[in-house]
Amino acid sequence: MDTERNFLAERARVHAALGDAARLAIVDALVMGDAAPGELGALLEMPTNLVAHHLKVLEEAGLVVRGRSEGDHRRTYVRLMPERLAMVAGPSLADVPRVVFVCTQNSARSQLAAAVWSRRSDVPAVSGGTRPADRVHPRAVRVARRHGLDPSAWRTAQIAEVARPDDLVIAVCDIAYEQLPADVRPRVHWSVPDPAPVDTDAAFEAAYDEIAGRIDRLAPLVSPTVSPGVSPDGADRSRSGA
Repeated sequence: MDTERNFLAERARVHAALGDAARLAIVDALVMGDAAPGELGALLEMPTNLVAHHLKVLEEAGLVVRGRSEGDHRRTYVRLMPERLAMVAGPSLADVPRVVFVCTQNSARSQLAAAVWSRRSDVPAVSGGTRPADRVHPRAVRVARRHGLDPSAWRTAQIAEVARPDDLVIAVCDIAYEQLPADVRPRVHWSVPDPAPVDTDAAFEAAYDEIAGRIDRLAPLVSPTVSPGVSPDGADRSRSGA
């Protein structure tokens, strides 16, 4: 609990440092590359004393660091610390063995979500439903193919037969979220409207867009389980002398 509180406090410091338009402009300028304080002032049309003040606040929050030039030692360059900036996005989810997407019928939203996730992340993904339909919805199949996904192996499944205790369960449906068994508790809930009642290609495309956008935001925060002796990049370190 203390660790969580400390992390929240650090995030609050980062948010506070970015809660000024001038400091946010400095951070935006540093996203592309490093810059000297004078260069930042010229770029942002900001007086030297104001640049110095804002850089001090950003440094205290750990968002930027200064380094001496290897050429002209009188010059310093300001560099952005991306790992601190990433704290704005919220806490990450480490050591996730698998992601399970669930909706009511497992005929559209959860199928699309699992397929998109597999494109965006190394963490495996499957899907299931609380009341699975007999087949995947044809419009979901068409939407998948339009976006370069392969739905040929899609089959509906009961979530209780799919989910495991250590899965990250993502409910992409309000009804499924509210009806999941007590032993299958979702850690994430996305309220994606069911496209089936509308039953138009546009409705299924809208569901796809909503799901894909949410996955794009979440996937970078989720890292897979790494087996002992295997590095995060998948290389086997157990045989290495390093």
